[in-house]
Amino acid sequence: MKILGISAYYHDSAACLVENGQILAAAQEERFTRLKHDASFPENAIKFCLKANDLALSDIDIIVFYDKPFLKLERILETYYHEAPFGWWQFIHAMPSWLQEKLFFKSTIKKALKSIAQIDFKKCKLLFSEHHLSHAASAFYPSGFEEAAILTIDGVGEWATASICHGKGREITILKEMHFPDSLGLLYSSFTYFLGFKVNSGEYKLMGLAPYGNPESEQTKDFIEVIKSEMVSIGETGAIRLNKKYFTYTTSLKMIKTKKWEKLFGMAKKNEEDAITQDHCNLALAIQIATEEIVFAMAKYAKEVTGASNLCMAGGVALNCVANGKLQSAELFDNIFIQPAAGDAGGALGAALAIEHLYLQNERQVAVQKMSTAYFGPEFSNNSISRVIEREGLVATQLGDVELIDEVAHLLTEDKVVGWFQDKMEFGPRALGNRSILANPMSTEMQQKLNVKIKKRESFRPFAPIILEEELTNFFDENTPSPFMLFVHPLKPSKRNSMPKDYHNMPVKERLRVIRSELPAITHVDFTARIQTVNRDQNLKITNLLKRFKELKGIGVLANTSFNVRGEPIVCNPLDALRCFMNTDMDVLVMGNFILEKDNQPKDLFSKYKQEFKKD
Repeated sequence: MKILGISAYYHDSAACLVENGQILAAAQEERFTRLKHDASFPENAIKFCLKANDLALSDIDIIVFYDKPFLKLERILETYYHEAPFGWWQFIHAMPSWLQEKLFFKSTIKKALKSIAQIDFKKCKLLFSEHHLSHAASAFYPSGFEEAAILTIDGVGEWATASICHGKGREITILKEMHFPDSLGLLYSSFTYFLGFKVNSGEYKLMGLAPYGNPESEQTKDFIEVIKSEMVSIGETGAIRLNKKYFTYTTSLKMIKTKKWEKLFGMAKKNEEDAITQDHCNLALAIQIATEEIVFAMAKYAKEVTGASNLCMAGGVALNCVANGKLQSAELFDNIFIQPAAGDAGGALGAALAIEHLYLQNERQVAVQKMSTAYFGPEFSNNSISRVIEREGLVATQLGDVELIDEVAHLLTEDKVVGWFQDKMEFGPRALGNRSILANPMSTEMQQKLNVKIKKRESFRPFAPIILEEELTNFFDENTPSPFMLFVHPLKPSKRNSMPKDYHNMPVKERLRVIRSELPAITHVDFTARIQTVNRDQNLKITNLLKRFKELKGIGVLANTSFNVRGEPIVCNPLDALRCFMNTDMDVLVMGNFILEKDNQPKDLFSKYKQEFKKD
């Protein structure tokens, strides 16, 4: 049976097409609309999934939505009732939307689907999964594990904010749940907000800022103590209880009671444009350390109640790569699989797989269904790329496969920044070598160049290495392949440089200029990196490029970041790539077998692509 999974109406809308447990196509709506974290109905993503498989909407047997709106409405109504009279203003503004659209959710979805194409709902079933079950299914079924503990952690679904499940064969059994308003995801998002970043998109910035905190500072230690004594109580199982006097997300569109936070931490809430101080860094580190403690406790409890030696994870908190890396290093489990589209986008995939195995009771093909790549999006032929280049009036050179790899490798050794657009687009928030910006990791200036001149983003943000699988242990204290860039691990001490004695007390901008290792472009201030390993079976082109770069420079490592600029989604099609290339200081664009060098482009075309960069 052909099953179409859909996630929508909160953030990161997506669609996924599954048949016999196999992922046929998957994509996020933002990639097509160019609206980051687009929450709208995933019309374009659905059209792509169908077109990529030569199907019509009428060919689909089951359509499934990733959560249950009526349970979510129940939670909202009950929360307002218990909090009354607080939140009355938000309540009277939220209810019209529910009464007009969401209360009749099935009709809303059917109407949206019929706007794409005619569909007979007597032949095609419309079903609904539960939010955390969708997360659990997205992680367990593609994991390749016959049995596993499943841990899902996010902001909130219907009622659940975290769950522990036991996966065995085709079955998933929910064992434990933590319920709203107690939520690790919302706790972390509250600190995201207080430190000047945008909720539901800036959490990874908070994670990137945390290593600038000083773990030996008394202030950091005091912050940790305050968080754990005043804001959140942490049980042995990882279950948490938030002190409601500091939070307003149950009754307001704002996350926190700002004045209470400012008094508690002795600092003003940071605005987006404010300079980052050491106080901000230390607070970011404090909540990161508390988060890691909670995640580890939950994982330990999941092992106790399931007895499983494998762990699967999903939900937005599962994208906290630092916590993931420390959990992996603790060797609590033999193996850990984290869904690369761990957030709400992956819920579309999980909902479809839950229907496949729990509703239809179809057996798993564990080895066959194992998810080894995340390349499920649109791809473009050389002919279609050529037509776009010609139409836009740009100059390109077409090379054969071997010549292309050799030329790009040489350009990278010259410290050129390369936009790399190849084959199928990645599903999930990470660029994994098909919609990537690549650079020489040995360049001492590259980290700043990529952030300021290419990505147009905060200068403190780190970059990830993409590394040949066989090279991993040469550089990192870790030997487990990491194809989805979801684990942070430390660089080997032998690869690090000695630091100044007052390193942790130096201002953020000064620490950025310290050359920390022989791979400065991918070494964060705490000597860690978010690793992506690759082999020939996963991605032949990027593997060949890394091998050729190694022949020239002695290492099979490149700096890899997503092909986009601040405030915009990862590029989807050739025109998106051209716009990004022409509107930044990127040196080279490689699309398919075509190479475009910035210096060779007609000068009168640059003004055509000039635009203001959005803030995310």
